[in-house]
Amino acid sequence: MTRISAGEAIGSLIAIVFGLVFVFVNSGGLAAPWPLVVRIAGAVVAAVLLVLLLRRGKPEGGAGTTFFDRNRFWVIVAAEVVALFAGLYVINGVLGHGEVGVAWIAVVVGVHFVAMGWAFRLGRFRTLGWTQTALGVAGFALRASGAGAAVIGLVSGVLSGVALFAAALYTLRR
Repeated sequence: MTRISAGEAIGSLIAIVFGLVFVFVNSGGLAAPWPLVVRIAGAVVAAVLLVLLLRRGKPEGGAGTTFFDRNRFWVIVAAEVVALFAGLYVINGVLGHGEVGVAWIAVVVGVHFVAMGWAFRLGRFRTLGWTQTALGVAGFALRASGAGAAVIGLVSGVLSGVALFAAALYTLRR
């Protein structure tokens, strides 16, 4: 296997960690024994991805970003943080619908990846972004049709974790 860039290694590690967080946090509402099964499966997938990452060897070169690239990155991340917290404040504190919090998170993270894909000309980020955005929107649609928190968590949360795992796998296997 050839080495990957430092940016790809960091991005893969972030996708693995946050994929696992999405899976662990959002599978708890499922009926027993599914939370345990889903969490074990998520942990196994994350471990396999980490092994693949480590097998790629020491990343080549630096992150390869310029001052302008870092500024674009931080502007997108700052907008993401503001949108996350402002939206969750409204969803939880004002509207009292915490069950769609994960749907909001999936939408914001998805839009973040679409913006990153556009800013850095990475089609795989746009694909991941549109997938996560769709999973978030699906969570809102499910709530509107009467679905409960467990179903929303599965679709908007666990499947967002799976999407992050898939993005890491794509990067590590190409």
